[in-house]
Amino acid sequence: MPKKPGSLIVDGSEPSVTRAMRWQLLGQEGCVVWLTGLSGSGKSTIARLLEGRLHARGKSSFVLDGDNLRTGLCCDLGFSMNDRAENVRRTGEVARLMAESGLIVICALISPLRSDRSTLRKKCDERGLRFIEVYLNASLEVCEGRDTKGYYRKAREGIIQNFTGIDSPYEPPLSSDVTLDTGGSRVSECVEKLLEEILKM
Repeated sequence: MPKKPGSLIVDGSEPSVTRAMRWQLLGQEGCVVWLTGLSGSGKSTIARLLEGRLHARGKSSFVLDGDNLRTGLCCDLGFSMNDRAENVRRTGEVARLMAESGLIVICALISPLRSDRSTLRKKCDERGLRFIEVYLNASLEVCEGRDTKGYYRKAREGIIQNFTGIDSPYEPPLSSDVTLDTGGSRVSECVEKLLEEILKM
């Protein structure tokens, strides 16, 4: 049957690019590293330092956090429980796709509900992607003491509504892959512990 005018001619000589080919090109396996914890527990700080340590080891990674998500992809979302769940869902979908390409994706979100984090793990498991849940364990008292932006104070005064740990719940992991005592340990120790876990792959 003659081809329609303007149709593409595919000779089959070029193979489709597979995940294995992408990972081989980068020399690493993609994965999702999910940092969860209260505001002020150190998620973004540790995520950025971890990214630097991975880069120094020749590993390609990328950080997804509130700074680069809520100004674009999630700019239409507020802080209700439904919006928080949608923020986690969108971030998880982007992280999974980036991990498919071979990147080590470091996500730093409060992500307060266990069910949302469990769903993310399940989706990664279904795709054969490693999902590392990291709990930054710092008490509410410690996090409030680090309140450099005044969020906790405003939440206590009722200026900010639905603030996690004050008038909105946070469910810590029951069995995280890595637990970091960011309330008492040095940041450098936490980063090294997490780096060691990631490099096991």
